[in-house]
Amino acid sequence: MAGSPPSGGDGCGDGAAPARGPSPAGVVHVFWDAGMLDHDAGAGVFDTGFDPGFLEVLEKHPENPDRVRNMVSILRRGPISSYISWHPGRSAHTSELLSFHTPEYVEELVQADAEGPTKLCEGTFLNPRSWKAALIAAGTTLSAMKHLLDGKGKVAYALVRPPGHHAQPSRADGYCFLNNAGMASQLALDSGCRRVAVIDIDVHYGNGTAEGFYRSSRVLTISLHMNHGSWGPSHPQSGAIDELGEGEGLGYNLNIPLPNGTGDKGYAYAMSELVAPAVRKFDPWVVVLVVGQDSSAFDPNGRQCLTMAGYRTIGGVAHELAEELAGGRLLLVQEGGYHLTYSAYCLHATLEGVLGLEEAPLLPDPVAYYPEDEAFAVEVVDAIKRQWRKTNPLFRDP
Repeated sequence: MAGSPPSGGDGCGDGAAPARGPSPAGVVHVFWDAGMLDHDAGAGVFDTGFDPGFLEVLEKHPENPDRVRNMVSILRRGPISSYISWHPGRSAHTSELLSFHTPEYVEELVQADAEGPTKLCEGTFLNPRSWKAALIAAGTTLSAMKHLLDGKGKVAYALVRPPGHHAQPSRADGYCFLNNAGMASQLALDSGCRRVAVIDIDVHYGNGTAEGFYRSSRVLTISLHMNHGSWGPSHPQSGAIDELGEGEGLGYNLNIPLPNGTGDKGYAYAMSELVAPAVRKFDPWVVVLVVGQDSSAFDPNGRQCLTMAGYRTIGGVAHELAEELAGGRLLLVQEGGYHLTYSAYCLHATLEGVLGLEEAPLLPDPVAYYPEDEAFAVEVVDAIKRQWRKTNPLFRDP
């Protein structure tokens, strides 16, 4: 399914031929800017912004600055700190936004920012300083991808908020305004990368990224998510296995809706049986891992049961695929994750996996064992594999 790279290089970044075989990542280049903390989505009943009038304490919106403060803190002060190289972020330019989003939608966001606090869709609030934070998130993610394309590092992590993978080319959705991973993937294409693989492990379907590349054969989008279906006008996509892409993109959008409570073993099985074979068939020249810790066992916004061990496995598989196929180029982009403590721990575990530290983790799990039964998840993964072989032209038996 993958074409041959042009002679003299792999067609991505500096044109150096990708190294083959796994090796330790060594360092994670983290891109961060404190200006992203200025986005405040408000308070209310969970993510609604609604005050019923009879509650003593209203909780912060799940996508609040504290969750990311803990992520920054654990990377600066936790045991992984010696493996981290810090880099500044920046604001994106309008021309960069237009690489993924329509001019009409960008103008809508600019006008909404000028007019004051706005509810763009359910749970998604553009308040004062939100637009500035969104621009920094986009620009910071683009800087992280550029770092890889310029050959300055192998693994980069865009520690950004507000999140982006639900933002479609022409609409906001699910706490997201601008699609950070989508713009970074397009930057890779525009820089000469012929193929980009996006693996999204956030608990919700990465519908915005999928929509942006739904008719493209140059970006393989794979989403492992809770089987939640569509949730309204802003999120019409269901994330079902029959949403395969259209036209030239047919077969290049792969959805893996997993049953509630799938857990570490079920995710590991999906990664080995579905994700890794698909990425190998595609043979990308850069891998984008869209990370959301809302797939964890204790997240208030998800129903999956991943623990730190599961995140280590996912990080390890992503790193191995990048090393084997893409010269080690791996970009991680932050999305969800709303438990203030455990999200940071699960991020730490993901990066341990990327660094090849699964066998000797640096940080123990504070909640340790979480019971799981992988039998149903294995059954679902096997069913998806059989369905792909019947309906997906890229996986049909010869």
